Amino acid sequence: MPLINTQVDAQRHSVGSTLLLSAAIALLMFSAAQAQSETEATAGNGAGNGVEKSVFGHLPDGRQVDVYQFTNANGIELRVTNYGGIILSLKTPNVDGEFDDIALGFDSLEAYLSDEYRQANPYFGALIGRYGNRIAGGQFSLNGESYSLATNDGSNHLHGGDQGFDKVLWQAEPFESEAGTGLVLRYTSEDGEEGYPGRLETEVTYTLTDNDELMVDYRAVTDKATPINLTQHSYFNLKGEGSDTILDHQLMINAPGFTPVNDTLIPSGELRSVDGTPFDFTQLTLIGERIEQDNEQLAYGGGYDHNFVLDRDNAAADELVLAAKVWEPASGRMVEITTTEPAIQFYSGNFLNGDLTGKQGQTYGHRSGFALETQHYPDSPNQEAFPSTILEPGDTYRSRTVYRFSAQPNVDS
Repeated sequence: MPLINTQVDAQRHSVGSTLLLSAAIALLMFSAAQAQSETEATAGNGAGNGVEKSVFGHLPDGRQVDVYQFTNANGIELRVTNYGGIILSLKTPNVDGEFDDIALGFDSLEAYLSDEYRQANPYFGALIGRYGNRIAGGQFSLNGESYSLATNDGSNHLHGGDQGFDKVLWQAEPFESEAGTGLVLRYTSEDGEEGYPGRLETEVTYTLTDNDELMVDYRAVTDKATPINLTQHSYFNLKGEGSDTILDHQLMINAPGFTPVNDTLIPSGELRSVDGTPFDFTQLTLIGERIEQDNEQLAYGGGYDHNFVLDRDNAAADELVLAAKVWEPASGRMVEITTTEPAIQFYSGNFLNGDLTGKQGQTYGHRSGFALETQHYPDSPNQEAFPSTILEPGDTYRSRTVYRFSAQPNVDS
């Protein structure tokens, strides 16, 4: 009997020890998970502001898509998804300190994957590559070889093709630095993807600073010569997304010339002065002031959809220069854009027609958002007089664009 009792006691002790050990392990696992959650919530927190990561949804093949939210010291909030590198929202204050989302887009991944969106294909907030803008006929020659690309814009190739960088899942890594908090996005475009030569390794970095700037840095390398022209395709309405029009915004573009186009929006090769034309935005001018003028170029684009050649005469190739600024009088919101690029595409939302419904349940009507895409010239692979967009093996593609946000009741031209 004593032997049996001893065995029972030993079993009870063993069971008790096991339970205590299991509880301890569970507590450690909970603590580790909590620490990991806290790390994810505060990653990149250089000024006590934090980064929040959440699940945005899943692609049809099951891959998870995430959203990263950043807030700077002044309350500006940026939300980015690793699907297409899309800027989902950007909240900035007006002159009274009231915040609104000024970037057009959607609340769900399903909306970005929908047939309606893909048919309209406005590229809301997305990273564009390999080649932003148009390539005539979807054709170019390089080093004695001819290349055929998707013709997804009538007879032309647009914004990287059927499955451009706006429709791929990027690897994402939040970070903190002295400059601010942000996200590094990486994607490798394999040789032959969308018809382009070379294996292109691309890296794009979004940095939100406490100076109310959004810095976008582009970097890429290749193992074969290839065209590259990366840009960011956010649409803005400084009154708040879902507002009626951007024609009452005032725009300045630091460009003495633009590249006129044919009826398929391919540049003719000419560099034309803006003087005396509806394309003169060298001083702050209402976007809607001349948009309905009887002008062949405006007719071709249905409004503004043109490449403006920036004034870089006294600037180094890697130096930021002022490209454009936009001010909206009612809110006082302003965005100023500086870039290392030689040009900027101004698009006045001419093809928005009310078919797409945005984040507040408001339809995106005609000219309810504008885009200012820093870039090299359209169709450069077919235009020898344009600055080259060919990246060679051993070289590194680098580009930077900075958006600075503010609010003020009055501005100088």
